[in-house]
Amino acid sequence: MEHSNQSIITQFIIVGFPDVGEAQVLLFLLLSFCYAFTLSGNVTIITLIVTHHHLHIPLYLLVAILSFLEIWYTTVTIPKMLTNLLDSKVITYVGCLLQIYFFHSLGITETFLLTAMAFDRYMAICNPLRYAAIMTILSCFKLAACCWAVGLLGPLTQIILLSHLLFCGPNNIEHIFCDFTPLMNLACSDISLNVVVDFAINSFLLFLAFICIIFSYFKIISTVLKIKSSEGRKKAFSTCGAHLSVVSLFFGSVGFMYVRPIRTNSANYDRVMAVIYSVLTPMCNPIIYSLRNQEIRKVIRNKLKGNSTVFIK
Repeated sequence: MEHSNQSIITQFIIVGFPDVGEAQVLLFLLLSFCYAFTLSGNVTIITLIVTHHHLHIPLYLLVAILSFLEIWYTTVTIPKMLTNLLDSKVITYVGCLLQIYFFHSLGITETFLLTAMAFDRYMAICNPLRYAAIMTILSCFKLAACCWAVGLLGPLTQIILLSHLLFCGPNNIEHIFCDFTPLMNLACSDISLNVVVDFAINSFLLFLAFICIIFSYFKIISTVLKIKSSEGRKKAFSTCGAHLSVVSLFFGSVGFMYVRPIRTNSANYDRVMAVIYSVLTPMCNPIIYSLRNQEIRKVIRNKLKGNSTVFIK
């Protein structure tokens, strides 16, 4: 029976981590911890920002939106990874396409949300007198809405092309979740157009965002270096530290994975990189924003002091 009159395969088997052997239980526990930590960390950041009115400014609202995004970004893949480790490796054809679409859609949204955060820092440091007039809360939400719109539309062309490929077997996806390249490798029809479009779209979107971020930070650094007081320079740079750390982690891992015209790396390399950008990077973000952001750190410290005071009483 054909699927959508094109494919005789109605489900795939995600190979996952084939070489873990007896460490499967340990890996399950580690992934569960990473997922739980990511969820709790991001929920904590959202709660702190929403409940403290002095944090209702574009900088922290964008952080809250990023945390909300990270919750869904990890939920698209990690729960399925965990069920795979429990030997439930089957995913339907439609389920696989949906996982690819939402994973890349949320990834593109995060890419441009990080770009919007760089623009916010650029305006705050390079145009402080115009910042309050330009970067209003409404402008912040409009920027975020544009990021979501680009994310939702970004992978549509690739998904449509992927849905037109023929899959005749085998149906083992050599990856830890459904993704464009592992699925294309199973096609029994020509994928040359898919490869070109995949590379072109990924490169264009990442390059566009990266150039905007580099330009923003070039202007930021130029402006900060003109500040005469070392305390002023330190304060200006401190507001950018957390964002730069997240950008480096995210763009580094995603760039190594997706901006490749020819897929020459092994499946194990792709698995390792996938764990980095789909599990470890989202887990690190709440830590980075908690430790490197002075205001959020102060709110957390005050909360802990308040809780300990209540406990002592």
